[in-house]
Amino acid sequence: MKQFWKMLLAVVCGILLVNLLVIMFFASLAGSAGSAQKNPIPKSGVLAIDLSEVILTEQEVPVNPMAMLQGQTVVSLGIHKAVKAVEAAAQDPGVKFIFLRADGNTSGLSALGTLRQALQNFRRSGKAVIAWTEAPGVGSFYLNSVADKIYMSSYQGSNGAFNGLCAQSFYLKDLLDKAGVHMQLIRHGKYKSAGEMYVRNSPSEENKEQYQRMVDSMWETIGSVIAQGRGISMEDLNRMTDGLELCLPEDYLAAGMVDALFTREELKEKLTALAVESSFKDVKFIPFADYAAAKVLPDFRAKDRIAVLYADGEIVDGKDPLNNIAGDRFTNIIDKIRSDNGIKAVVLRVNSPGGSVLASEKIKHELDLLGEKVPVIASYGDYAASGGYWISNNCSKIFSDATTLTGSIGVFGLIPEASKTLKDVLHVGTYSAKSHKHADMARLTRPFDQAEYNYMLRSIETIYDKFTSLVAEGRDMEQSRVDEIGQGRVWTGSDALKIGLVDEIGTLEDAISYAATSIGAESYQLVEYPKPLTGMEYFLGSLGQTTEHQYVKAFQKLSEPRVMARMPYQVTLF
Repeated sequence: MKQFWKMLLAVVCGILLVNLLVIMFFASLAGSAGSAQKNPIPKSGVLAIDLSEVILTEQEVPVNPMAMLQGQTVVSLGIHKAVKAVEAAAQDPGVKFIFLRADGNTSGLSALGTLRQALQNFRRSGKAVIAWTEAPGVGSFYLNSVADKIYMSSYQGSNGAFNGLCAQSFYLKDLLDKAGVHMQLIRHGKYKSAGEMYVRNSPSEENKEQYQRMVDSMWETIGSVIAQGRGISMEDLNRMTDGLELCLPEDYLAAGMVDALFTREELKEKLTALAVESSFKDVKFIPFADYAAAKVLPDFRAKDRIAVLYADGEIVDGKDPLNNIAGDRFTNIIDKIRSDNGIKAVVLRVNSPGGSVLASEKIKHELDLLGEKVPVIASYGDYAASGGYWISNNCSKIFSDATTLTGSIGVFGLIPEASKTLKDVLHVGTYSAKSHKHADMARLTRPFDQAEYNYMLRSIETIYDKFTSLVAEGRDMEQSRVDEIGQGRVWTGSDALKIGLVDEIGTLEDAISYAATSIGAESYQLVEYPKPLTGMEYFLGSLGQTTEHQYVKAFQKLSEPRVMARMPYQVTLF
């Protein structure tokens, strides 16, 4: 028996030791990842912005040690810090020009637009922005078009994919019917298309209408910017896009979309000449993330503080510490900001398609209390829709990107029912012992009866009425007008401005500047909430957040009769 306990103790000690070594290893790895952005930078050189190596995010995300082990080296850089780095480069005599590579970027459209504006301002300093592309697309060209010169690879295979914008959706009703699954959708808003993919095999006419207008509005913004940047007409750009005329490098050159075609050696020669060096090996390139880490530092001398509260992700219930906008966690954060008398104004940065109504209501209540103490200004990223608009529409001023997807003032509930699957496909029988008639409601084993449907509908209608009344109060509109432009419809920022859902087209920087002006602060210290996690905190918090675990949690929630205020889709631009 003693031998058994010795062996058990040895095993336990071994497990503890291994775990300790793993934690120490990842801690050192996370530390090295954090210090990687603090490398000494050359005193003089070319600022290299390569968006295949840097992803622009709302708030900086630490490098995940596991990702490093898998060879992923893309660095997250907050968009505010990126803009400040470009501003610093404009005033830095050591920065000769900016070398821009936008191919392969996965940053959001709003972030690209904000960086583009910063690069436009940089050019006013008299310094150049030089862009290089090998496989241009609409997204990369949106950013590249700000450059003084765009050079393209002359190699075969350096083809573009300039064919316009597309928002695609899929419809699963036929597939679910074959599987015996019936999705029960209760909603208010003829444009509230969240859930349509489960109950239809094609989009409704209202959904077609809003999709098409959304894509057209985004192209009006992106296309006009590209056309202006390259000195061509919108008509010519549309003709070339429709006719698939931009394919080979020679096509881009002939159309005036790029300024020259270079081999790799010819590009080196051009960059050497622009940097006024005798050979390419003497050209010093300054990585963008390293430059931002070295040059963008808080002004601790400033008396006034402005908080930027990042509401980034889906709005969910609970206290999720890593991703999403967790209702309980965010209410605590807002309460902490409100109790800090040193914070004189708040910029609420929203990048959310919405989510839980309950969490949205909690967060909005706290933001309203905060707004009674200090100015709260909203700034919209790629999305500020449904629940994202719920929490922010009462802000004293709303800045939106022209391509932001916002509005989606509507509510829905989606509950699956799989009795046919259980009986005819899986051959499983079910029985429910109930204390009351509707105790087995929304248990996946039978459809709603009329009373249960009406029960859910009452909740949906009540919440929609509350939503429209909140918007009417926050935007100083008649509730009937909110209902007219609501109905779950998604609007781009440029269209939202026309109907009064936002106040101004502008960037996060514009919102921060407005906040500073509103409190009369010439200098200020910017503080971020939620507080950014360290690499080790991110790693430890992500333990257990496996894909399988997330699937199990998602499946468990399917049977809960939940009401959502969420946008039906998200759009990615390449």
